[in-house]
Amino acid sequence: MNKAQLVRIGRLLSPLLLAGLFFATMHAHSLPQQASEPAPKPVESPPVPPPPGAKNVVYLFTGKPNEIAENWVYRGSHQPAQWIFDHGTMRPRGGDIISKQTFTDFHLHVEFWEPYMPNAHGQERGNSGVAPYGLYEIQVLDSYGIPDPGTGDCGAVYGQTAPLLNACKPPLQWQTYDIIFRAPRWDANGKKTEDARVTVLQNGIVVQNNTIIPEPTGIAYGRKEHPGPGPILLQDHGSPVRFRNVWVIPLPEHGATHY
Repeated sequence: MNKAQLVRIGRLLSPLLLAGLFFATMHAHSLPQQASEPAPKPVESPPVPPPPGAKNVVYLFTGKPNEIAENWVYRGSHQPAQWIFDHGTMRPRGGDIISKQTFTDFHLHVEFWEPYMPNAHGQERGNSGVAPYGLYEIQVLDSYGIPDPGTGDCGAVYGQTAPLLNACKPPLQWQTYDIIFRAPRWDANGKKTEDARVTVLQNGIVVQNNTIIPEPTGIAYGRKEHPGPGPILLQDHGSPVRFRNVWVIPLPEHGATHY
């Protein structure tokens, strides 16, 4: 085969090679991304009880199936919640739920479990939330390993204040939130005089330190702040997150004024 014949064959094959390379590239981009690390092993841990000596503890979910409908309703309705009961835990189904009981200032404890979703990214990765008053969301998300978490990551006051640091455990482990919430203050005319504040410990580590919340986060869906108590909200964002061991210690608005 002489040089002229080789050139002619090369010209014929070039478009075919380019087309093959294009389709191979498109196919590679359409494949689901594979996990770059081995799957973490599930880790079991016991629920955390209220502190010794705590009084007036309100138990919203201790692992009994009847507690879901007895203590929770779907947000915006009086319909009993029908989240999925699964071996002492509950999983979202049918929409956000709010507690029937309402609170003003309180210490809220809730434990959550993130699924292993290596092919999901960002807000699709085990998304949920815990919201005092149903207005101020503390984000629940698999943010494990993110070196500089932002206002959309786990431990954030969603869309407003990033966590001070990343306190997340790997997915498939039980994690804890201890949320100390101070409700907004109002004068006799219904004018807000002080913003809401929140301190959040995630897995025993402070991620929000007396953080001011100037207005409701996106989870409020336009609902306004108001005087008086409010419920606890757990979000259904379509992810197979699990919750367990939800209890509340109501707090007085202030301590004694005497010495």
